Amino acid sequence: MSRKYFGTDGIRGRVGVSPITADFILRLGRAVGVVLAGNDKRAVVIGKDTRISGYMFESALESGLAAAGADVLLLGPMPTPAIAYLTRTLYACAGIVISASHNPFEDNGFKFFSAEGEKLPDDVETAIEAELDKPFVTVEPADMGKAARVEDAAGRYIEFCKGTVPFGTLLSGMRVVLDCANGSTYRVAPAVLRELGAKAHVIGNEPNGLNINDRCGSTFPEAMQAEVVSRGADAGIALDGDGDRLVMADHTGALVDGDDLLYIIASARQAEGRLQGGVVGTVMSNFGLELALQELGIPFVRTAVGDRHIHRELVNKGWTLGGETSGHLLALDRTSTGDGIISALQILEVMVSSGKSLHDLRQGMQKFPQTMINVPVSDGAQQRLADSARISAAVRRVEGELDGRGRVILRPSGTEPLIRVTLEGADSTQVEELARELADTVRDELGA
Repeated sequence: MSRKYFGTDGIRGRVGVSPITADFILRLGRAVGVVLAGNDKRAVVIGKDTRISGYMFESALESGLAAAGADVLLLGPMPTPAIAYLTRTLYACAGIVISASHNPFEDNGFKFFSAEGEKLPDDVETAIEAELDKPFVTVEPADMGKAARVEDAAGRYIEFCKGTVPFGTLLSGMRVVLDCANGSTYRVAPAVLRELGAKAHVIGNEPNGLNINDRCGSTFPEAMQAEVVSRGADAGIALDGDGDRLVMADHTGALVDGDDLLYIIASARQAEGRLQGGVVGTVMSNFGLELALQELGIPFVRTAVGDRHIHRELVNKGWTLGGETSGHLLALDRTSTGDGIISALQILEVMVSSGKSLHDLRQGMQKFPQTMINVPVSDGAQQRLADSARISAAVRRVEGELDGRGRVILRPSGTEPLIRVTLEGADSTQVEELARELADTVRDELGA
């Protein structure tokens, strides 16, 4: 069924604009308390990133949960994957993250984890929405929930991150530039790297409530890339505001995205006999990744965009490794959700064990040029995309032109009235021309 509030990863929007308002979040807290806590006496964990609006929403959630009779454990500013981990290890019944990930500070959002530290299934999100439509009822005063702050949350998570690399793996002598995006990793990420022996130069670690993701972090890696070159570092790491994804740079300053990182981890694991099954990507994963894994004999499947879809496919297949081009990587043998710090540690681990630079490790995969054109469409036109015989014929013609050395992706936007026309192929000029032609066909058929 269609949902009013939940998107691909929780609830997100501009602060002060429905539904990201204090009164709605109060009701959301109560609904979550009823659905996820119920008669379960275990607490609900709440963490947040560094946005100024987090203070307001933390209080609203806490109040709503207490009204439902749920106890609360407050973690303060912590990465999203830390909330997933601490939800499990504190034996909480659920975890809530107050964050809009890589969005600017004017936005905020809410992500949810089950008691196992995994994203909620669709039916649970639907149940929360149904509860939101009911009257706000407070439990009896004697049954109200209480709140407590977890003082050692950061230390617990730092030790967990360090424990995900093999014992004895030290980063001694490795020079790293780390960009924390003025977000939730600003304390824990530098500590993890330095305690493992790396010489970390840290930027984007002075949050003021307004500067999260502001010309820094994984959505603006240029600052990190420039620092790598100027300091002669071995690698650069740029995390996003809530710490669940990353991009990197090699010693030349060249960007290393999620597809590159996934290839490096998968190929290293296969060489060591540690790869369980294959790799899961998305419809947007570069065709070069698929071919490179194919050459290594590693199975590769695609899902819809979103880490929850990747997670579901990994669990269904009994595999452990997957990710998105954006740098949202999952290694289910290390942790239960995407984690930028742990993903970066896996890459540094490969560099140490192989003795190779990040530049050399990525050479086994050659990316295909990609062009994406956003086509504005009229209301309801996204639903007619699959039924258009003219568009289907145009796609078949373009695929014939690519002759098996490229891909066509037509994907409705989940947040705007757009059709995203994406093409990949070996010849960048051909890809651009075919993308324009296909976009024109989509525009003629469905355009606003």
